[in-house]
Amino acid sequence: MRILLVSQMYPGPDAPDLGTFVAQVERELAVRGHEIERAVLDTRAGGKLRYLTLARRTLSAQRPDVVYAHFLVPSGLIAAVAGRAPLVVTAHGRDVRNIGAIPGVTAVTRLVVRRASTVICVSGYLQRELETKLPEARGKVEVVSSGVDRERFAVTAPPSGPAGFLCVGALDDRKNVVRLADAFARLGEGTLTFAGDGPLRSRLEGRDRVRLLGRVPHQEVPHLIAECRVLAQPSLVEPLGQALLEAMACGRSVVATRIGGPPGFVPPEAGVLVDPLDVDALARGLEQAAALPSPNEAARDATAAHDVRLQAERIEAILSRAARSGRGA
Repeated sequence: MRILLVSQMYPGPDAPDLGTFVAQVERELAVRGHEIERAVLDTRAGGKLRYLTLARRTLSAQRPDVVYAHFLVPSGLIAAVAGRAPLVVTAHGRDVRNIGAIPGVTAVTRLVVRRASTVICVSGYLQRELETKLPEARGKVEVVSSGVDRERFAVTAPPSGPAGFLCVGALDDRKNVVRLADAFARLGEGTLTFAGDGPLRSRLEGRDRVRLLGRVPHQEVPHLIAECRVLAQPSLVEPLGQALLEAMACGRSVVATRIGGPPGFVPPEAGVLVDPLDVDALARGLEQAAALPSPNEAARDATAAHDVRLQAERIEAILSRAARSGRGA
């Protein structure tokens, strides 16, 4: 197939951590023999005007067999309005949360859903949220996670000594990083490393045994996971939990929010699910996860169904079905 990939997030020279989950699925579709043209944004710079650039790139692309967009709005909206070919769009989380929360988003998201042959949600939790907000999505939604590259994220032995905890993601309210740091402070030993940046960085600086790395390229994440014993992602809500899947594939135990996608793939043997607002519970969860076996083979095994190659195969089938319907029309 000729696939036009449309995404407002894609890794680039000045944003190597941006939309890596989009790029990894693209690579696997290319390995499977498909021709992929990109209409993407690979930088955080440019404000909302950058979406005009995305629209121009979408309109100037060669006519594909199918358009595969990531995020309902704006990428899905741009692809829907462009009307280049049958549309498949993946919802990732914030695009669904914005429905009903931002004026005008409900109407344009409804347009995208009606135009799409299939809407992919990265978790069952996100599917339920979308279908509750937009009942017309029912019957169009399939759940396919972003997947994890289990060859790149492979089991390694953790370093000896006090437990090292790692958090990968933006330093913002949703990722709940301040409560995580407060909970960690109640532990008597170990280190807590944050890989990411954001508006709450200043509230984490200067804390004992806490390291702030800033944003890191995705290719460095396996090395960071290898240096830790537990990955913590106690977000206020987590539609999927990409970093959790990556850490578990490396045989690391996790501490994850119980709100969102993680309960669907984090069994008790692999980690601890916590109430993200309860600092005491979070501190206990860090201790309990650190006490699990390391490497944790149960964590690794739990990611098998999310192998990116399997997910790409499922997405390929969805795209192929949409392309055939377009030819039939």
